[in-house]
Amino acid sequence: MTTTLRPSAPLQQSTDGARSRPYEVRVNSRRVGALLIASDTPFGPTVGEIRDLSIDEPDRRRGRATVAALAAEEVLRGWGCRRVRVRVPAGSAGGLRMAVALGYTEDGRNMAKELPAGPPALSEGVRGRPMTPAEFEAWEATAREEYAETWAGRGMSPQAARAKSAADHDTLLPRGLATPGVTLQVLEAAGAPVGHVWVSSQTDRAYVFDVEVRAGHRGRGYGRDLMLLAERAALAGGHRVLALHVFADNTPARRLYESLGYRPTDLNFAKDLI
Repeated sequence: MTTTLRPSAPLQQSTDGARSRPYEVRVNSRRVGALLIASDTPFGPTVGEIRDLSIDEPDRRRGRATVAALAAEEVLRGWGCRRVRVRVPAGSAGGLRMAVALGYTEDGRNMAKELPAGPPALSEGVRGRPMTPAEFEAWEATAREEYAETWAGRGMSPQAARAKSAADHDTLLPRGLATPGVTLQVLEAAGAPVGHVWVSSQTDRAYVFDVEVRAGHRGRGYGRDLMLLAERAALAGGHRVLALHVFADNTPARRLYESLGYRPTDLNFAKDLI
């Protein structure tokens, strides 16, 4: 039996070269699954994604998904893509095995934690307070630049990285400190600011968009207290789940989150197309 992809809708293409198209996974003429192939990522049209790959239960564990993924990579090569990304649910053992077997490497993961009923206590000698307008102005300028540098360092063009940073910050903080559902807290130790954390409410959970201990104050456990501040902000907003993203190469942060009870929900993989 031959596993192939068959388009299930017309190709969508924008003026900047981004494309997307849904496909059915078929064995001969029989539909056994589906996926979406796209090159509309923030990285530009040379980076594609394989999204929502699923195989119907009766046809699983027969290599259908692997063949479909390889066929999707060929489609992306034909579109001129040089890199491909996939997101795999953390609970999908088969999906994780397939990603590794096909040469993908993890570049980041989404994590979440179910919060306790009551706000956690901070360490002795530290306290949280709202970020002031003057602090916000200085923080935002730096945050926009550092966020753009982060994406540029992961393969996005400098121009696209700056555009993404501007768009994301404008969308998430349209009214600055007064944006509804946004909490920006500063952690103080002995009266001195040692770090900050940004938490925003989403539909079903709260999300940590930025957390940082200031240089010169690292290695003293303040990162843990900042995350506890984030939990308190989430609970105050009526949320019982707090989520975040961590890059794969940020091992200290990942270990901190794991020690606090965060567990992966999705793993993000990528590989070069050669």
